[in-house]
Amino acid sequence: MKKILVSAAVALLMSTGAYAAVNNQTGCGLGSQIIKDDSSAVLLALQATTNGTSGNQTFGVTSGTSGCTKVKLVMNERAEEFVASNMDQLAKEIAMGHGESIDTLAELLQVEDKATFASALQTNYNSIYATDKAKMADVLDNIAVVAG
Repeated sequence: MKKILVSAAVALLMSTGAYAAVNNQTGCGLGSQIIKDDSSAVLLALQATTNGTSGNQTFGVTSGTSGCTKVKLVMNERAEEFVASNMDQLAKEIAMGHGESIDTLAELLQVEDKATFASALQTNYNSIYATDKAKMADVLDNIAVVAG
């Protein structure tokens, strides 16, 4: 009897949120698509758990499915290697707003508007290089946020 009540409660909760929008707190993904009601902490936890355990949120962001928006910049191994090898030069050129390293990075990231890319990097220099000892992964993540 207890199983029937729990099943009925879950079905009721899922059906009441059928008309709700994707939740901003847990993001996009399968959990947000299945459990659309975000009116309680339990439902938010179920959304986040479903998104996290099924690994679908990453796929959704990459492909633009499951209510996710496709990212504009796709980091790749060549871009990672380039940034790791050119951290100092890239930092100098980003501070200036132009340079061969920025152009190369734009090519590796398949950025079409290099001038806007360089300008965005320069404007957000302090966000990209948040610390004096910024690591390559942090710099790439910050570039993706700024230019993405």
